[in-house]
Amino acid sequence: MTRSIMTRKGAIILLFAAFIVPVILAKLALDNNWFNQGSTNKGELLQPVKNVNALLADQPKRWRLLYALPNECNEACQNALYSMHQVWLALGKESDRAEVTVLVTEKSDRKTTEQVFSDRNIHTINTTAEKITLSDLDIHGDEILLVDTLNNAMLRYAVHKDKQTAVMASRDILADLKKLLKLSRIG
Repeated sequence: MTRSIMTRKGAIILLFAAFIVPVILAKLALDNNWFNQGSTNKGELLQPVKNVNALLADQPKRWRLLYALPNECNEACQNALYSMHQVWLALGKESDRAEVTVLVTEKSDRKTTEQVFSDRNIHTINTTAEKITLSDLDIHGDEILLVDTLNNAMLRYAVHKDKQTAVMASRDILADLKKLLKLSRIG
């Protein structure tokens, strides 16, 4: 009789340990960073996100590729505009859920501003350099931002002077945007 009680107690302890020990080990692994936490996004995650609602408040809810047109539009600027447009085209049937948005200021490159205004697939917003700076955005045209439907810039992508590098980088933007559109029901 005593032996069967000991066997039952041992089985209960073993069963308890089988459920509790993995939980304790997982908690220790998370707290002590014992493994590399993977991320699947290709762009640089902005933490905290940049709220650009002051610039986009009256715009429809869409995912956006946002770019501030600099004072002088060099090769990197031209490549950024081209890459953003190509990403939008590559979205295909999902392109109505996303928008290429270029912020134009009074100091933006005039020739490029006219080019952007004439492109039907690029949405332009006239604003001031001060508003862009207050939104904590780069006014020099060194970044493309991926903005969610709540007007939070969440991912940042660098612009490149080399056209081939810019095209390869646009694949990363497309991959992130497609993934977000797939997961999102909004916009």
